[in-house]
Amino acid sequence: MCGIAGVLRADDAEALTRRLCSQISHRGPDAEGVVGLHPSSALGHRRLSIIDTASRSDQPFIRDGLTLVYNGEVYNFRELRDELAADVQFTTSSDTEVVLEAWRKWGVGCLRRLRGMFAFAIHDARDGSTTLVRDAFGIKPLFWMPRQGGGVAFSSELKALAAVFRSEMSPDLSALMASLCWVWIPEEHCAWQPARKLSPGSWMRIAADGQRSTGRYWEPGELRMSASMSDEACAVSKLDSVLEASVKAHLVSDVPVNAFLSGGLDSSLLVAMARRHLGRFDTYCLRFGADAKRAEGMADDAFYAERVAKELDVGLNLIDARPDMAELLPRIVEMLDEPIGDSAAVASFLICDAARRNGVKVLLSGMGADELFGGYRKHHACLIADKYRRVPKPFRWMAETAVGRLPVSGPLGGIRTIRWAKRFLSFASLPESAAFMRSYSYLDAAGMERLGGTKAREVFAGLVADHEATYSAAGTSADLVNRMCLTDLQRFMVSLNETYTDRTSMAASTEVRVPFIDHDVVSAAFSIPGRLKVKAGVSKYVLKRVAEKWLPSDVIYRPKSSFTLPLRAWIRGELAEMVNDRVVSTSGLAGRGWLDAGELRKIVERDRAGREDNAQLIWQFLTIEQWFRNNGI
Repeated sequence: MCGIAGVLRADDAEALTRRLCSQISHRGPDAEGVVGLHPSSALGHRRLSIIDTASRSDQPFIRDGLTLVYNGEVYNFRELRDELAADVQFTTSSDTEVVLEAWRKWGVGCLRRLRGMFAFAIHDARDGSTTLVRDAFGIKPLFWMPRQGGGVAFSSELKALAAVFRSEMSPDLSALMASLCWVWIPEEHCAWQPARKLSPGSWMRIAADGQRSTGRYWEPGELRMSASMSDEACAVSKLDSVLEASVKAHLVSDVPVNAFLSGGLDSSLLVAMARRHLGRFDTYCLRFGADAKRAEGMADDAFYAERVAKELDVGLNLIDARPDMAELLPRIVEMLDEPIGDSAAVASFLICDAARRNGVKVLLSGMGADELFGGYRKHHACLIADKYRRVPKPFRWMAETAVGRLPVSGPLGGIRTIRWAKRFLSFASLPESAAFMRSYSYLDAAGMERLGGTKAREVFAGLVADHEATYSAAGTSADLVNRMCLTDLQRFMVSLNETYTDRTSMAASTEVRVPFIDHDVVSAAFSIPGRLKVKAGVSKYVLKRVAEKWLPSDVIYRPKSSFTLPLRAWIRGELAEMVNDRVVSTSGLAGRGWLDAGELRKIVERDRAGREDNAQLIWQFLTIEQWFRNNGI
């Protein structure tokens, strides 16, 4: 795993590229390289050595007119190497060299052959063109920005572009307003303009004269239901085989591979499968105090992680999650590039940082399973809402009125059932697509307008349009569960989960691999009907059936716990003064003028009074204000 950067069509391209690389040194502490190219361009690379750690595989990798800078892992590179061996004399044992030669032979056509996660730039000296590429599921990031005279700059991280080209950029308040809805910024927006995100599954070619052309090599619409996978026994058998093959492929490495282990279904299943092929290895889990667990109403991950580690005979490193958030918040906001108000980012960093201090470079993660197999509460809730909408309106009104008066916390801590009930009733009566969007939004159109006025309402309308376009593209051929899952695959997974995982792992100079987000696994997942993903109230039903071969029943069917920190306890406790200073005071977010100060205060007050659960939104307020401060705004 690495970081890439480059500047095209600029007289000082090489110097600018070196500056970009210095901003992403954490992504690749093992080696650095920058090369100047004709005409007036440069490519740069920071390397985290994992496959063929020798210097012969350092980048930029140059051979016979092609120059490659590449961030990622291609897990089937050995098979591709064998296919290319008749025409190529390979000089390394790296996947980098294979990617370059695959491009030479097949061009854009090679991209569908690459099994893995990647973002790369490849320059062709024959015509002076440079092509930027991002993997099909957007696991690896790539930011780019147009410059005067047809120039382009790009980097693995937005913060590098903002640091080097600050005079050409400005904050995009529309993007920041968009983040109030979801506490993350969708792919269509970028916190700094005119920077943009290269779309997953796409490429962009910049010709020698600066002309740009784009294309897609993979579309989510290719995912189709299979009649054979509608049979439960067949689906379980096929998924078991495909997932184990993916895990095995993701173990290719010349350095040790460890894993996240929360004791939940997803990470435990991957660890069980990896244990068969890897032998004994180490795992990592966060441990929370009793007060934090009580405030969140959360299951005890550490208990189940210890249970799984003992059952599978793997090492377990328990990390006490008691960070100094006043000190850590500026660092987390800096590493994330854009304001992301999900505390899972902090959890991810704490684990990756602990692993790196133990000398570990590679970790497996169960990320992606919830999106593929209907594992979130919102999926189950929207299925219930589909039935709830048939209840006569007077009865719905009575239920919504009664639940609306109940507190979400009491003297003994958070009341999870009431919190969930309030959340459910905020969207249950809406039409299907709107209900799904609202199920994972923290504000609706009225709430956005109260906070940000007419501009915020316009931004929200754009978010609705983008969501509707993605949701409707699933079509009537997919069932309700798969429509939700396919939407999550393209939005929630890419813009939130993959984003914070990439930035926090790279900030700790570690690589996180995600065997669930693999083309074969994704294809299998969307061949399975929704009735086998959520069945009789059991989420991820088909995946749990697979797990019965690998794990104890009490682990498979344990209470679900989110990969987050105890925000509710912190927001009302140790972070209360920070909220006062940075959110509701005139010297903080309330004084910046683009959000309504009175509404900010009401959101905080209602949370503190226990009338509403606004912890996630308040954390996003803190994150946005810290982002402004980090950038001197």
